Amino acid sequence: MAHAEQNWTELAGRCAFESHRLVGWIYWDPTGIANYAALGVPDGAGYYIATRAAPLGAAGDGPVIATFGSIHPDFIRMSLGLCRTHTTFAAAAAARDSAVVDGLLREVPEIVQGLAELAGPLWEVADELPMGGRALFAAHRDWPRPDGDELLSAWLAVNCIREWRGDTHWAIQVADDLSGTASGILDGAWRDYDDDWLPRSRGADDAAIEAAIVELEARGLATDRAVNDAGIAHRQELEDRLDRIGSLPWRLLGEERSERLVAVVEPFAERLMGRIDATAGPNWMPAGRSARRK
Repeated sequence: MAHAEQNWTELAGRCAFESHRLVGWIYWDPTGIANYAALGVPDGAGYYIATRAAPLGAAGDGPVIATFGSIHPDFIRMSLGLCRTHTTFAAAAAARDSAVVDGLLREVPEIVQGLAELAGPLWEVADELPMGGRALFAAHRDWPRPDGDELLSAWLAVNCIREWRGDTHWAIQVADDLSGTASGILDGAWRDYDDDWLPRSRGADDAAIEAAIVELEARGLATDRAVNDAGIAHRQELEDRLDRIGSLPWRLLGEERSERLVAVVEPFAERLMGRIDATAGPNWMPAGRSARRK
């Protein structure tokens, strides 16, 4: 039984990793940003937040801030405000979705058929997952689904399941009593990122970084202003717990279909990560990077 549980935990980690790589590129995609700018949003500013949070946007800034965990509240407020002023959240999501289809067909045509074939089973999984404490996931699950476009439908289903894991991730961080900035510092060190790039990329300033370092040192997770071995081990324990809890979607999908999803995406996912490298830089979308993956 213990061996079987470990197998599911490992498979959950692999499925999540490929899901991040399948989804993440779109949030730095020039076509998506251009589509969003065409709605009247100046320079497409705030595209990442407005399109990712579109299903929850009508609930207000507070719920979105709460679900995003480590991104600076002012940036979220700005992004959502621009969307409300110039367009609608439905139109923002549609602008992104159009770029999803174009990008997949252009960059990784090899995965299109295999991914589309999993649309139905993936949505069945999403519909079975528990909603409790997972507001962003719940909003994505209730969002209208495309009719007649199985490729987009499958991508959206993967994204919905990915948001379930994301909500679970932040529930674990909150239960661990880690602030968003401290979580970012710990995560960056675990991923071998330089300095405080990761929390600063999410809007943390010098004061927030200083407070987070004090927080981590008080818990024995940092020494002399740097995350120590205990901090790295602690972050790994959090990831292992996430993989254990996060195995549920893939158990529901079944081993054969979960392995098939990995087999469809994995050989070509580096191209999608290359899109992020080319359009934003090599650090963005850390969950899709290989550093410290087991």
